[in-house]
Amino acid sequence: MKNKIINLLTSSVNKLGVQDLAIHVETPKNTDNGDFSSNVAMQLTKVLRKNPREIAEQIISNLEEVDFVEKVEIAGPGFINFFVNKATLGDILKTIFDKNENFGENNTGNNEKVLLEYVSANPTGDLHVGHARNGAVADSLSRIMKKSSYDVTREYYVNDAGNQINNLTLSADCRYKQALGLDVSMPEDGYNGNDIVKLGEVLAEQFGNSLLEKSEEDYYKFLREYSVNYQLEKLKKDLTAFRVEFDSFYSETSLYENGKIKETLTKLRELGHIYDLDGATWLRTTELGTGDDKDRVLIKADGSYTYFTPDIAYHKDKFDRGYKKLINLFGADHHGYVPRLKASVAATGYNPTDLEVLIMQLVRLLENGQEVKMSKRTGKTITIRDLIEEVGVDAARYFLVMRSADTHLDFDFALAKEQSSDNPLYYVQYAHARICSILRQVEENKYDITKYDANLLTDEYSIDVLKNLAYFPEVVAQAAKYYEPHRLCNYMQNLAASFHKFYGNNKVITENIEQTISYLALITAVKITIKNALQLIGVSAPEKM
Repeated sequence: MKNKIINLLTSSVNKLGVQDLAIHVETPKNTDNGDFSSNVAMQLTKVLRKNPREIAEQIISNLEEVDFVEKVEIAGPGFINFFVNKATLGDILKTIFDKNENFGENNTGNNEKVLLEYVSANPTGDLHVGHARNGAVADSLSRIMKKSSYDVTREYYVNDAGNQINNLTLSADCRYKQALGLDVSMPEDGYNGNDIVKLGEVLAEQFGNSLLEKSEEDYYKFLREYSVNYQLEKLKKDLTAFRVEFDSFYSETSLYENGKIKETLTKLRELGHIYDLDGATWLRTTELGTGDDKDRVLIKADGSYTYFTPDIAYHKDKFDRGYKKLINLFGADHHGYVPRLKASVAATGYNPTDLEVLIMQLVRLLENGQEVKMSKRTGKTITIRDLIEEVGVDAARYFLVMRSADTHLDFDFALAKEQSSDNPLYYVQYAHARICSILRQVEENKYDITKYDANLLTDEYSIDVLKNLAYFPEVVAQAAKYYEPHRLCNYMQNLAASFHKFYGNNKVITENIEQTISYLALITAVKITIKNALQLIGVSAPEKM
């Protein structure tokens, strides 16, 4: 319906000589202001150099007469309010039944190639709750963007080079030898977690003393590769359990092996973006217009690369692979890294605005109002596994996605497990389960809900449900366009609320067959939409609770 209003306004505005105007139509909270409202007259004041109310009158006079609009009014400084024919709102039900699990699809992305990089945690330890938020938000975003016709690739950048991997290798070396009964001490910067102890035991059990027979070079090369793969497989297992998937895992080491880092440095020097000073090689990030406050070292005086250097080569390679938009999800501690990364994109010849970096703010875990930092099971930092065990995948994902990623999030364990309307996930899932229960009651009647009568869905509660249903594709499109999966959670709360109000004020199953069929059609459409919305954030839609 909203698209029909936009098309109607577009045609009218075109008659005023204005083309390609992005017309906005909103759903007013106060129904006295109509079913839909647009500020298009105010948008045109500078173009047409007229009073907005005068422009609104011209727009209305040019509107085509259609059966779905009952009346049009001007309000305030020039808002155009549309009051629709209530019976025509029921048209959305046919759309939902026709599209079913595809309801919500839209063409916002126009098949644009997007590379979405997320989590990308160093394979040196378990994934914690911060990684969980990163994964839940990004995975949800990938689902939403695919629903909106973006060509999305999901990628994990594996930091399998650098000092942290050297420390992992030395830590594994120590634990392996200790498992063999040798008296060795952990390196000063070693990883002391139980997972590394287990890694050492696995190495000892699988290979015995045989690894010590290798040359020192081969021994450490093998240990390095084995340790990274061992840790990475654990991370993949945890992410899969959390319903977070990837299309590719991109190795940092490959950038060294295939010469992409040297190739990138050569190009940067040819373009005049790097210089040498005090024995080091620097990138002129301050001159590239992205707001970095100082130039950055690429090669240190000792000849080693900074961690920034392979990052430049990696992002250049993303664009070289044909992606038009890059989206990275970074932790809050990486906020200051964004200007230099965008500068590097500009330096390699690409548009820095085509790199979008979403900063994930911190998560605070609460139990009975008190902050929780340690796992009850291990006494260590709370991991994704702990989160799943404590509240389940559904609640964990919903709670991590339901707030804007750029805001701090309080995750209340008690609320996430509570079976009441205070729990936002329970509130939505219960609406779905309640509808399933109603539909089971009439299974034997075999009602044909496609024979609904829209004229029997004009009470205020049915109308509110229909408006919410019709809004779903636009919510999906907006969530994709602005990279905001939490919009789906807000939407589901509103849709569930409109259903609960409808159910509390209308008896669905009555002796009036026509009314019963129409109400069953309405709630079936709600069921389909809630399920589709939940799937977009990786959450299940239970039929019983």
